Amino acid sequence: MNTQVNANVVHESEAQRQHARVKIPARLHFSGADRTPMEVKLIDLSAGGLSFNAANQTFKAGDLIKGRLQFVIDNLGLTMDVDLLVRNADRQTGRVGCQFQNLDLQDIATLRHLITSHLSGDIVTMGEVLATLQRDNFTKARKVKDGGSGMSPFGRFKAVTFSAGIFVVGLLAFGFVAKSVYGLYFVTHAQSALVSVQGLNITMPRDGTVQSLIKDDQLAANGAPLATFSTSMLDVLKGHLDENQLQPENIETLFGKQMTGTLTSPCDCVVAEQLVANGQYASKGDVIFKLVPRNSEADVAARFSYRQFGNVLPGTRVNFQVAGEDAVRSGKIISSTSLDSDNLSSDIRVQIKPDAPLDSALTGRPVEVSSDRGPSLNWLIDKAMAAGL
Repeated sequence: MNTQVNANVVHESEAQRQHARVKIPARLHFSGADRTPMEVKLIDLSAGGLSFNAANQTFKAGDLIKGRLQFVIDNLGLTMDVDLLVRNADRQTGRVGCQFQNLDLQDIATLRHLITSHLSGDIVTMGEVLATLQRDNFTKARKVKDGGSGMSPFGRFKAVTFSAGIFVVGLLAFGFVAKSVYGLYFVTHAQSALVSVQGLNITMPRDGTVQSLIKDDQLAANGAPLATFSTSMLDVLKGHLDENQLQPENIETLFGKQMTGTLTSPCDCVVAEQLVANGQYASKGDVIFKLVPRNSEADVAARFSYRQFGNVLPGTRVNFQVAGEDAVRSGKIISSTSLDSDNLSSDIRVQIKPDAPLDSALTGRPVEVSSDRGPSLNWLIDKAMAAGL
């Protein structure tokens, strides 16, 4: 018993590879090899081809024959133009087997109706043939689910690239939305902030003019002269003259005399700013210089909205970035104030101590400050430890 399966066998309705052969009365008209008209009877007929006997003609495989099939139905003739390809020819018996070429859909439907009716023993009528020709006897081919094996390598690469692009765009959109929502609910931003340092103010001891002896950002040792000032002798002696000395001529003489003095540095400092220009008149108590102790560390002064009170308490960790720097620094809020001595303030002012030393040369630069109170790795660890995991 032969159990071998022929993998090349395909269902007739899909590929028309195997056909039932029937003997139907029909004739074939065609031109012979010598171009003379010929009429032969069919031996058998199928949906894929036909065979006939041509003992007087010589055919060989590969010859193309143009002919006309003729059927008699209800005493009426039904003709069909066909193209035939000779597949085999037996010289001894004269049998020639041919295959149909380029059949129209209506011709295929007619042949199938004739063959099916003949096999079932039904009588074929012209009305049935016309009804067959009027309806749609074909459907669309089924899609072959072959996992993309029918696509070319370039097509598969294009499809994968397009899918990956859509996935990346969706991932970026999701990340942007997630970051926006996270920043809206878990991140507190300062309204304004700048780098500040605790410095010293050098004030004018008396009314007069100032002449600086040092430039901005220049080091000033302890006791080093910073500037000279000139003041009227009358201003110096004011309050120490009796009535005899306050004569007009004496006052005019004292007013014309000038006394000079020197402003000195109280520490090893850097001149951060000169507030009064050289030769300009300054009143007693006006700030002339702002000094920053040498090698001092700067901190950050920031201002938050009062509604963010609970998020900027002392001890809160914050991140900040100084203008002109790419690195993001971290620090801790060490103090906060919300009320001024004169009036109520609508904001909270905090002092931030950086974790790493901050150069005092950055004094005055604007700073972006944010407090992130959302879930983080440390937050998850603390929660796990608190739960005893």
